[in-house]
Amino acid sequence: MDHFALVTLHLFAAIMFVGTVFFEVLILEGIRKPVGRETMRTVELAIARRARRLMPFVILVLYLAGISMAWQYRETLAHPFASSFATLLWIKIVLALSVLAHFITAMTLSGTGKLKSRHFKIIHLSVFCHVVLIVFLAKGMFYITW
Repeated sequence: MDHFALVTLHLFAAIMFVGTVFFEVLILEGIRKPVGRETMRTVELAIARRARRLMPFVILVLYLAGISMAWQYRETLAHPFASSFATLLWIKIVLALSVLAHFITAMTLSGTGKLKSRHFKIIHLSVFCHVVLIVFLAKGMFYITW
């Protein structure tokens, strides 16, 4: 697959995933108190059910496209401290792997009925911080040098 197609697939999947995270953290967390505990729990369970059906495909596209793009930089990645680009790309990859671990944890807890409101909140806040840094690095690695 050519680079343009990979970047486009990766970007659309990232928009969907990051947009969902932003919505959950910035919108849903803001309505937690006004709607009440029981209603919020119902909303969280509904989101978790929908996420279990939709997000695995989004994640698959996101990570397969990302891996394919990273493969083009394999020689650069072999020397992580040789350039600012390589270092920042490695940081982005590590953050992306951490997000994947968070996602798998959330899906596992949700699938077993153990995803509590507290877990939901902590995982989403952590993923939010990760994706903010990933988005920054996605652009920054082409402009930040040392």
